[in-house]
Amino acid sequence: MASIVLLPGMDGTGSLFADFIASLPAGIDPVVVPYPTDQPLGYRELEALVLKQLPREPFVLLGESFSGPVAIAVAASAPADLRGLVLVGSFARRPLSVPPLVAHFPFWRLPTGVAAAIVLGRWSSSDLRQRLSKTLESVDPKVWRVRVRAALSADVIQRLRAVSVPVLYLRGRSDRVIPRSAWNVIKDVLPAARLVELDGPHFLLQARPVESAALIADFARGLGVVP
Repeated sequence: MASIVLLPGMDGTGSLFADFIASLPAGIDPVVVPYPTDQPLGYRELEALVLKQLPREPFVLLGESFSGPVAIAVAASAPADLRGLVLVGSFARRPLSVPPLVAHFPFWRLPTGVAAAIVLGRWSSSDLRQRLSKTLESVDPKVWRVRVRAALSADVIQRLRAVSVPVLYLRGRSDRVIPRSAWNVIKDVLPAARLVELDGPHFLLQARPVESAALIADFARGLGVVP
């Protein structure tokens, strides 16, 4: 069975992939690589963690938001069975120019309603808010701080140049977290990369799981990963 390896957003738990995974067609084996909720690992440590858990069968690698730099670095190392790379609302270089103090702002302590408004917008629901709240609370604050700093200083452009597999970039047109310019940076480095936009927020896999799963399955099918 072909695989899709899922690298989660900044929470690192992978729990918010549930609806997306449920929407994947038969024939795709989702492999979620969760990050420790109590260990403040940076991008290099997370890359090493992911490399140890790659399947030994053809797979597509997906990096959501925060995990884009990890996915790019892993893809650049050219794993033997990697067939394609998907980036969802993500970036290769820090997505925003912000003062250093922003890295110390406790985003993870925002009221759930505020956090949901930012990452889900009008696609927010009671169920998603409840799951978001539970996820935010499950991660140690010191882990949040390290991941925020890592994202705000990320630059894997040189690793991106080494990516040789097809790349699909999926984004929500109403993304309030990662600007469209993040895609432009990737496109400048990899002109063959493909952009698909959906009506949706930053949490696109959570808000539009069925549509996202169909697009990613089609991408994998075009690479011969899915029959």
